[in-house]
Amino acid sequence: MPLSYEKEKEIFRKASLCRAFEQEAYRRVQDKTIKIPVYLSAGQEYTAATLATYLESIDKQIFIQHRGHSTYLSFGGNIEELIYELLGDTRGCANGMGGSASIQCREKQIYGHDGLMGSHVPISTGMCYGNKKLTLCFTGDAAGEEDYSLTAIGWASTKNLPIWYIVEDNNLSILTEKKVRRNWELQDVAKSMNVSASGLPDDPLMIWNFIESHNMEKPMLLNVATNRLFWHAGAGIDDPHTFDRHKIYIDKFGTDIVKEAEQRVKEAWSKCLSH
Repeated sequence: MPLSYEKEKEIFRKASLCRAFEQEAYRRVQDKTIKIPVYLSAGQEYTAATLATYLESIDKQIFIQHRGHSTYLSFGGNIEELIYELLGDTRGCANGMGGSASIQCREKQIYGHDGLMGSHVPISTGMCYGNKKLTLCFTGDAAGEEDYSLTAIGWASTKNLPIWYIVEDNNLSILTEKKVRRNWELQDVAKSMNVSASGLPDDPLMIWNFIESHNMEKPMLLNVATNRLFWHAGAGIDDPHTFDRHKIYIDKFGTDIVKEAEQRVKEAWSKCLSH
């Protein structure tokens, strides 16, 4: 099905919630309400929001990377449990022990990161091999360089598994750009392994059209060029002029949905801090 106006608006709604959450988390890190390392995903919301909208009615399991707040929220993770997790509270989505990097929601089949860079790529591949359920593995451009990530993609191709590797490519490993680290792209490596693959910007229409043309029962790698608005960890800004897809969508749909999202986040924080 083509991307309709209503579906695009739903993508914007999900992305707005993610952005509102990250902006509030940014403030809470600055005022030290949050005292643990935090990996904010502002600027990368539209990849997860698009996939979550496209696959809304389809049974799936999702493995997320360390910068995973937006993926967790887009696919229906409980916002209050995420707040509790950032506060180190036992009511958190990982019992207060996972922190920002290792969040999960078993009810939504969202599985968190274990802290070893890229390890969830072979883990998700193994789980997909075991149960043959559609699997989404979100990873970063640096994690995709790990040898076990690359061999997992090759294994998925060999076994023709229904797994989608979603690379959220912000061009940075902490602060080191890709051109310093390598002279190849992950989508090209995947294609050499006979995996359907593409490199795209974080444009919902382009992402939607690509996955629409893909056989859902086969492996796929989608390398999405995203932009990290805040520091690798913590609350700071590397470049105030970084491109932000969200501004384009605010111009298209207006601010009402943004305000609703901000209010929802504000109420969730208020509830969590008062109990």
